Amino acid sequence: MQKTLRRLCWVMGVACVLIGLEHLIVGPQTVPDTGDLTATDDSQNRFFSAIFAGYGIAWVWAARQSPIPADAVRLLAAVFLAGGIARLLSVAVHGRPHWFVIALTVVEFTLPPVFFWLTREAGDRARALPGGGSTVPR
Repeated sequence: MQKTLRRLCWVMGVACVLIGLEHLIVGPQTVPDTGDLTATDDSQNRFFSAIFAGYGIAWVWAARQSPIPADAVRLLAAVFLAGGIARLLSVAVHGRPHWFVIALTVVEFTLPPVFFWLTREAGDRARALPGGGSTVPR
């Protein structure tokens, strides 16, 4: 479980860093179906893309720890889930977005439970080992 969790944290981190950097460098034109953009739209998108890249760095940091800090991973996964909830709020206010954004929303609701499960399993196994490994409070 620990190996799967580590790999998934790495993938999540690298993907978030690359997406964040793409939006930072290219701008909001990377988002499908954005239409006409103002300077404010561009500024907001680039600002949040830098934060998203930093979020990815936090995932990479977690993946590099031994053992992986389960509480940190749960927090990062919860933030990702909150992003999916924010997208649902947007649908309620503005209607259905581009199909690709719907696909992203599915990912944002699918991956967090996987991380929650993996951190629970990894924590249970660490506690069951002689010497205990690290204990993960719940």
